Amino acid sequence: MKVLLISGSARVSSSNVSLLNFIQKIKASHHFKRADYLSQLPLFNANIESKKNSQLDQWRQEAIWAEAIIIATPEYIYNIPALLKNALEWLTKNGEFYKKPVLPIVYTPAPKRGQKAMESLLNSLEALDTKVLASLLLHHTDVSFDENGALKNKDGLELLSSAIELLD
Repeated sequence: MKVLLISGSARVSSSNVSLLNFIQKIKASHHFKRADYLSQLPLFNANIESKKNSQLDQWRQEAIWAEAIIIATPEYIYNIPALLKNALEWLTKNGEFYKKPVLPIVYTPAPKRGQKAMESLLNSLEALDTKVLASLLLHHTDVSFDENGALKNKDGLELLSSAIELLD
């Protein structure tokens, strides 16, 4: 299965990137691609066509390529980060995510955070007419990684493995 991994964080060394890196190790039989260039996409403007933007072309092509999508995002001011919202807005016109299975994950440092971001993400995915398989609201107390990317909490492995199995 071809799975597109999307981080809502602009930080290269974010915990959400670590989570996506670990997910790739869980299901080695899948072919994963990470969309690492979302911060380079132009701001969405429905009045223009940015066909000459290589990152935008790549984003659309990888969205078409994907058979399933996993999104891991932090919460910023009770919402999803602007770069993720912007990227999703670029896919509204042509339906690149139409009916594709999606596993949305909001991954935040502490409990009592993330619920509003999940609501926002689910609203955007509904507008794109995706097939949300389940949603995971995770905190660093549930799943965390050491400096080498190894999972610290082994209970998290079962949770993530079960969620990824839903893609098949």
